[in-house]
Amino acid sequence: MRAQERAMARKQLDKRLNKLRNSDALSRPPRGWIKAIREALGMTTTQFGKRLGVSQPTALGFEKSEVHKGITLETLERAARSLDCQLVYALVPRKPLVSLVEDRARELAKKRLRATSHSMALEDQRVDEADEQEHLERLVQKLLNQPGSKLWEDQ
Repeated sequence: MRAQERAMARKQLDKRLNKLRNSDALSRPPRGWIKAIREALGMTTTQFGKRLGVSQPTALGFEKSEVHKGITLETLERAARSLDCQLVYALVPRKPLVSLVEDRARELAKKRLRATSHSMALEDQRVDEADEQEHLERLVQKLLNQPGSKLWEDQ
């Protein structure tokens, strides 16, 4: 995917994710979604297990494994269906994808410039701050627009 296509894809995905970011609506209840929904429906763990086709202790184990973050997506999907729910699964970045990529490019650019600045300072060829900032911005843009992004390689 070319740099422009990646940038457009990031913006489109950010639009969708902005609705979810910082939303308490998706925060898992302390005792888990399965138990919260089951109890709100007035369903016992025995009834829940029967709907799942498992024993009551196994149904109870599903609830516990959700709370302890050990449940599989497949099991969550089965539990959701048995509670007449839809499983919604998403990774929601803490800040916009555009910002994450720009921050990473800026971090790499600063790292590269630090090495150069250090060498130049040792040779008493220090660059003034305005020129250094301009060079930083050019390097950030170059990193953002490079084909086959190398932003996430550890450098």
